Formats: sequence, C-alpha cells, structure tokens
Amino acid sequence: MLMNKQNIFLKYGVTSYMALQKITAKKIIEKKKSGEKIVTITSYDYSFAKIVDDCGIDLILVGDSLSMVVLGYKNTLSVTMDEMIHHTKAVARGVSNAMIVADMPFLSYKIDIKEAVKNAGRFIQEGGAEAVKVEGGTKICPTIKAIIDADIQVMGHIGLTPQAIYEFGGFLVQGKTVEAAKKLIMDAKNLEKTGVFSIVLESIPWQIAKLITKAVNVPTIGIGAGSYCDGQILVINDMLGLFTDFKPKFLKYFADIGSSVRNALGSYKNEVEKGLYPDKEHSYDFPQQDLDEINKWFESVEIEEESNKISE
Repeated sequence: MLMNKQNIFLKYGVTSYMALQKITAKKIIEKKKSGEKIVTITSYDYSFAKIVDDCGIDLILVGDSLSMVVLGYKNTLSVTMDEMIHHTKAVARGVSNAMIVADMPFLSYKIDIKEAVKNAGRFIQEGGAEAVKVEGGTKICPTIKAIIDADIQVMGHIGLTPQAIYEFGGFLVQGKTVEAAKKLIMDAKNLEKTGVFSIVLESIPWQIAKLITKAVNVPTIGIGAGSYCDGQILVINDMLGLFTDFKPKFLKYFADIGSSVRNALGSYKNEVEKGLYPDKEHSYDFPQQDLDEINKWFESVEIEEESNKISE
C-alpha cells in the first residue's frame, strides 16, 4: 500500500518520501522555519480530497467557500454548521496525509465564546478536522484563545474576510492605506501571540503581505497576497475552471475542467440519443449456454399472464 502511494507521489512530481507522513500544525510551522513553501487547497468532498491528498498537498481547507462553489449561495454567509460538518466528514474520509482545517461559518464563533468553543469542537469530534479557521484580527483573539485552550488548533484569517463583505462593500482589496496596513500588521502579531499556527492573508497588497510574513514567526498563507507569503491557497473549483461566476485578479486557471466536463456530457448525450452507448463492450452477457433456454421460455409464455400468476 505504501509503495502504491509512493508511486502516486512520484507520478505527480512529489519526490520527498516525507510527504507520505501525516502533516500536522507543528510540521506546517517547521516548513516556515526551513524556508519550504506550504501548499494548500480547498476541498469539499471525498473524491476531490482523495486526489488532492494523493498529490502531496500539505493542507486541505474545507472552506466556507463551499457556500458559493458547491451549494450555489451568493456569498459565504448562508452556509450552516451542519452543512460545513457534513462536507468536512466527507473530506476526512479521503485524506491520509494532508492536514485538514475546517472553516467556521458565519455566526458560529462571534456571538458567544462558549458556543464558539463548542462549534470548533464539533468540527474535530464530528467532522474529523484537525484544526479550525476563523476570520478576524485583534478583536477575535479572546475567542481564539478560548478555542486553543480547549486543545483545538486555530488558523487565523485577515485582510479580505468574506464573512464581512457587507461591511467592506464587496470583495475588495484590503490594507491599501497606511493606517489599514498598520492595522493588518498588528492584527497578525496579535494573532500570533494568541497562539494561531498559521494566518491566511487574503486580497492585500503584496508589499504588506511581505512585511507581515517577516513580522510573524507563524506561517502566512496567501490568497491574492503575492509571492512572499510562506504558502499559497486557492479554491479548487476556481483554479480548475469549475466555478467561473467571477474571476479575481489573483486567480490563475491551472486547468479548464469545466469545458472538459461540458464536452464529456455533450458526447454522452449524443451517443445515448444515437444508440451508440452502451455498446456490447459496455454491457453484461447472459451465460451463452442458458441463453437458448430463456429465449424459448420467453417466446412460449404470455408475460402478462405469467406475472399475474406470480402476483396472486
């Protein structure tokens, strides 16, 4: 089994045997210290999570982006705890090596600290996650501390925090003024002091992300924050061209799976309509030695009458 897994890693360019070992928060922090980039991606189901894990990705985030790219809501605010846990459980079933972090959804951690700890615990106990992610800076530190005190690892998230889009006025770049940049840097320092094991920096100028990365000893994971972060994350449905409702500047399409899927469905529809699929190659055979017998029986009885006898 290990050899098969190792062959998969080698096929996709992962040459380190260490990638076969389970990634933990401690190892994520060690990667920053050693100067290794941290590769992170979102996943929301078993099939994608298994593929992602086979490719040696360090960390899988079950993001609240699930709300938009899987469930079809207009933003991240609508997804519930139960929906997030449902998908976290599916991801956990497909992962052996990557660290799994679950996104705490809107209103699950900012109303009451005790409720926040309880909800974070549900992701660990029910969902199979190994850490949770929360949005916010200095103001959210008391809640983060309570979660960490309950022995739950926390990933921070500052910059564009999608759960606050109505406050921001949309999906807008953050930290573009001197005061806003200073606040982001101090938020990152306070998150580090509180005990987060990493911090997502979303949609901020790369120069500010570079300063934050230098200022803190925990890894920074960028999304729209330039190349100087310790790692990067993208939404898997975005980078594969599956979700194309909008395209932020930072997004690069690494594949166009959406077009491939459409082409495949078009071919399937065409072959079914023309009677080309399924052919004999894709059909099961009845034993040839018994075929004559069943054909003779079929021709010799009235099927309707026979079925009525069985019903009686």
